[in-house]
Amino acid sequence: MNDVVYPAKVLKKENYIFISFPDLEGCLTDGINLTEATKNAQEALGLYLASLEERRLTIPKASEPNDIVCEANECVALITTDVDKYHKCKSVKKTLTIPGWLNDQAEEMHVNFSHVLQQALKEKLVLANSSIA
Repeated sequence: MNDVVYPAKVLKKENYIFISFPDLEGCLTDGINLTEATKNAQEALGLYLASLEERRLTIPKASEPNDIVCEANECVALITTDVDKYHKCKSVKKTLTIPGWLNDQAEEMHVNFSHVLQQALKEKLVLANSSIA
């Protein structure tokens, strides 16, 4: 078990909660509520750190929460994750087909296709596994 804790900035904007890690450039996520955003942040943190470890890159030291400067409507939260869980979770490229009208609408709304597919697959797998029990 390789548990780590990093401070994250949490921002609620409109109907989303955005989470970013000041110590980890480009490590950010979101969710429609605090529960989803926190779960996504744990996964983002785990994947980010596991990727650094696998590439033998330096892992930045976590800042002290009191040292994080927040903007208006932001606060600091501590996110914990088990990095070992995310080793060898490399992304795999998939090709899929959707109707053109659906693609057009999704692109107009700046939908992240990978995120939507991942979330849908996770929901489907949870439902499939729960029906087995």
